[in-house]
Amino acid sequence: METAYLKKCFGNSLTQALAEVARVRPSDPIEYLAHWLYHYRNVTKATEKSKHEMLWLKEEYEYSLKEAKMAEMLKQEEQQIQLKCEKCHQELLPKAVSSRKTQDLQEDTERLEEEALRQNSPPGISSVTLEAPQRALSS
Repeated sequence: METAYLKKCFGNSLTQALAEVARVRPSDPIEYLAHWLYHYRNVTKATEKSKHEMLWLKEEYEYSLKEAKMAEMLKQEEQQIQLKCEKCHQELLPKAVSSRKTQDLQEDTERLEEEALRQNSPPGISSVTLEAPQRALSS
C-alpha cells in the first residue's frame, strides 16, 4: 500500500533522486535529496508551464491563420461584388445615356417646331396667339 502511494506521488522522481544521491555521495545525503527534489519540482513546473504556453501559442497561431483566411475570403468576395456592380453599371450606363439623348432630342424637336410655327405664321396673326395653344397642349 505504501509502495503504491510513493509511486503515485513521486513516480520516477524519487528513483532518479536516489540514483543521483548514490552517484554523487554527498556528505549530507538527506539535505542533498531534499534540494534535489525541490529543484526537480521547479524544473517540472517550468516544463509544464512551457508546454502550456507552447500549446496556447499554437492555438493562437492556428486561430490567427483562420482569421487571415477568413479576411482573405471576405476581401475576395468584396472584389467579386465590386466587379459585378461595375458590370451592372456598365450595362446600365448606355441605356441611361440613350434615354437621356432621346429626351434631349424630343425637347430640341419641340423648340424647333415652335420656332417654325412662329416664322410661318400668316400675316395679321400675332405669335402670342400661336404660343398660347402650344403651351396649353404641352402642359
